[in-house]
Amino acid sequence: MLQCLRLSVQFAETLALDTVNLTVHDGEVVAVMGPSGCGKTTLLRAVAGLQRLDEGTIAWDGRNLRGTPPHARGFGLMFQDYALFPHLDVSGNVEFGLRMQGLPDGERSTRVDRMLRLVGLDGYADRAIHELSGGEQQRVALARTLAPAPRLVLLDEPIGALDRTLREHLIDEMRAIFTRLGVTALYVTHDRDEAFAVADTVAVMDRGRIIRRGTPQEIWNDPQSGFVARLLGFDAHVDAKAHDSWVDLGWGRAACRLSPGRHRIAVPPHAVEIADDGAIEGTVRSVTYRAGMYDVEIQVADTLLQASSRERCAPGSQIRFDIIGSALLVIDAD
Repeated sequence: MLQCLRLSVQFAETLALDTVNLTVHDGEVVAVMGPSGCGKTTLLRAVAGLQRLDEGTIAWDGRNLRGTPPHARGFGLMFQDYALFPHLDVSGNVEFGLRMQGLPDGERSTRVDRMLRLVGLDGYADRAIHELSGGEQQRVALARTLAPAPRLVLLDEPIGALDRTLREHLIDEMRAIFTRLGVTALYVTHDRDEAFAVADTVAVMDRGRIIRRGTPQEIWNDPQSGFVARLLGFDAHVDAKAHDSWVDLGWGRAACRLSPGRHRIAVPPHAVEIADDGAIEGTVRSVTYRAGMYDVEIQVADTLLQASSRERCAPGSQIRFDIIGSALLVIDAD
């Protein structure tokens, strides 16, 4: 188990880590998610031993790692640029860490073959690195990271340089590999979909602090703050007043059971149901076709809502819709 207790790192006037606490249990994949500059890479570098702490303790199974150099921590690192050795072929790259461990030739060869099969590169052992596509290089980097059987794998935006279609394919493969091997991992990313797909637990960072932690489902259903809601793509926020069985959003009402009083509410796209006989009317601001559906922006009063439709709506036209109260999210309650 990895334990990070009250980690703090200061760069000049910037507090990159502000008393961060984080635990990663055996066999757990934790994704640290947040925008650029939030401190997530600094946290990963501190765990790896590449960043000096101003305060705090990093421990593995209760043993303080202060003073333990990166190469002696037993952790595997994988970065966005892969850092593959261009003068070595695929096999040479994958077996590099095994050579450092002093494994005999036969055992190294067996482990390399197993890792290449695991990442779908069986038969690639003699290929030169420059002959590989970006996705293939990513697989080599992953095989090299996993080959020495590290007790913790640290990944910093490992597929961020790839196009979205390839990222979606590879993230599913990585999750399957982590599950099959029982990998314990700390995975840093700015991408919500990536974090939710790969992780058992997601920790959201903002300005050097972890502000929300939970399973992907818990965070999706209860972001708890406007910042986290926006990271999830829920940008429409309104001040609302809840009554016993309904909520007044200012420009419309919805059946909803919230504690009576004023709340700050996020209205996610799946809470907006376009219907010809809908109770609320708005103006279509923009329409974008994406993956078999139309993404529709609807202006109602001073709020810009997002919705999905199978039918194309003309920009500037009036449109009717209802709000699904059970899909509304409280992000700040008085």
